[in-house]
Parts: sequence; C-alpha cells; structure tokens
Amino acid sequence: MLPNSSTPHTPQECNAAMRPVRDALDLLGGKWKLPIIVGLTGGPLRFKQLQREVAGITAKMLSKELKELEINGLITRYVQADAAPVAVTYTLADYGRTLYPVIEALRLWGQQHRRHIMHPEAAAAEWLNAASA
Repeated sequence: MLPNSSTPHTPQECNAAMRPVRDALDLLGGKWKLPIIVGLTGGPLRFKQLQREVAGITAKMLSKELKELEINGLITRYVQADAAPVAVTYTLADYGRTLYPVIEALRLWGQQHRRHIMHPEAAAAEWLNAASA
C-alpha cells in the first residue's frame, strides 16, 4: 500500500494497490511511448513528422509503438484513402489527453530529482522547507 494510509497493510492489499501502477508502467514504460505522446500534444502529425519529432527513433520502432498506443486507445490513426499517396496521420485521443497531469507530475519530479542529484545540499534544504511548511 502507499504511505499515509491508517489501515493495516496485508500483502494482498499491497499487491492490489501496486497492480494498477504495474499496468501503467507496462503500458507507458520504455524509451519511446511518452516521447511519442508528448510529440503528439501539438496536434496531428504524419508518420515522418512524428519520427522527426521523436529524435532517434527508428521507423520500425515508431510503427510498433504507435500500434500499441492505438490498441490501448491513447492515439488515433486517421487514414485518408482518397489522397495519393494515402495520407496517414496520428493524433492524441481524448483518453491519451488524460495523461497530461501524469506527464506534468513526472516532469516536475524529474526536475526535483535532477536538482537532488546535481545539487544535493540545495535540494535537501528545499525538501526541509517544504516539509515544515
């Protein structure tokens, strides 16, 4: 179980509390999923545009990750078949937009962590000040 709970914790309760965390990490874990989602926050992109947006990703990996994100309802794939060549665009689905607060929380925590690692004395003072407030 997560801290701050006043009830006793059984192994079953701890496992039940961690299951959704594992599910989220299974879905969003790895090197590319979050950068793809962040890349789509500015609006729809075609495959090559998205590949340029997510620096370093190969076409094969981008294709694989896009399929997984689509299967899980986080992105939507639009095919414009009447165009020559066929135009395929990807956009963040409404369900994918629910990740905005999660991504923002990760960004803020990452900034704190960076300060903690690079400037441990200053970070410790910040933590103490925040805890006493």
